Amino acid sequence: MSGLLALLDDVAAIAKLAATQLDDVAAQATKAGTKAAGVVIDDAAVTPKYVTGLPAARELPIVWKIARASFFNKLVILLPLALLLNAFLPWLLTPLLMLGGAYLCFEGAEKIWHLIAPHEPEGPRKAETLDAALLEEQRVKGAIKTDFILSAEIMTITLAAIETDSIWTEGLALAAVAIAITALVYGAVALLVKADDIGLRLCQAGHFAVTRAFGRWIVKSMPKILTVIATVGTAAMLWVGGSILVHGVKDLGWPWLYDSIHHLAVMAAQQVGAVDGAVSWAVTAFLDGLVGLAAGLLLIPVVAMLLQPLFGLFAGRKADEESVQSTSE
Repeated sequence: MSGLLALLDDVAAIAKLAATQLDDVAAQATKAGTKAAGVVIDDAAVTPKYVTGLPAARELPIVWKIARASFFNKLVILLPLALLLNAFLPWLLTPLLMLGGAYLCFEGAEKIWHLIAPHEPEGPRKAETLDAALLEEQRVKGAIKTDFILSAEIMTITLAAIETDSIWTEGLALAAVAIAITALVYGAVALLVKADDIGLRLCQAGHFAVTRAFGRWIVKSMPKILTVIATVGTAAMLWVGGSILVHGVKDLGWPWLYDSIHHLAVMAAQQVGAVDGAVSWAVTAFLDGLVGLAAGLLLIPVVAMLLQPLFGLFAGRKADEESVQSTSE
């Protein structure tokens, strides 16, 4: 009897330890997930464009293809890589995080620059010459590449926000954030791309006047809603990217910019008193966004005059090699 009681006591202790570990994973995942919010908003804002102009029947299958690749990228490729880097090359995390932050700043600044100096994109003209299957294949490949970059940024931000010495808690927290964020993003994307169809169905088949009116409101509002989401996504990119750069520079030993922003935020908060926390956050986010915008604008000519020509040269050589190989065959 005493042996049975001892066994039950051991089982209870193990269960209590497991529950504690699960609570720790949940806490770390929640904390880390909030840090990646800006990238999540951008991911949800960017993805709907990849199904624009394609048959309505293919919208959800395309979203599922991208989501499936996103799960694979995060859980199979990026999660083990992040854990290995954190275990053996932790000093690389800050530079990698700053590299991802610079990418976000560039993307956000480029969108704003296109609003200031608009130009006709090449995509629609090329799309007219492609059949639907080839266009879908190219869109999916482009979306997966963009998702991989954003997923890498999400996983790096998440890893940097996790505070634990247990690699198991770290891995489980990363997996939880990866699954939750991917499901949230692509669930929202699926809803966004089908919202106009839902609204049209309510207009045509609604049994009540209020239902039909709601359907018409959805159809009329979707372009504005997508514009708002895209605007919020751009602002989030600049804010998150700028914040990453500011904190990264501080971690590398140059705290002046971080201290200056913090000082200005504290001064602004002291002027209002009652909602000082919200004011401090808003001022910090605004100034981080300005840093992100400045960094992104500086990167635009670098990318246009240096990186894109190098990439084009590499792509041209690769295409030539493939052409020679196909000819020899």
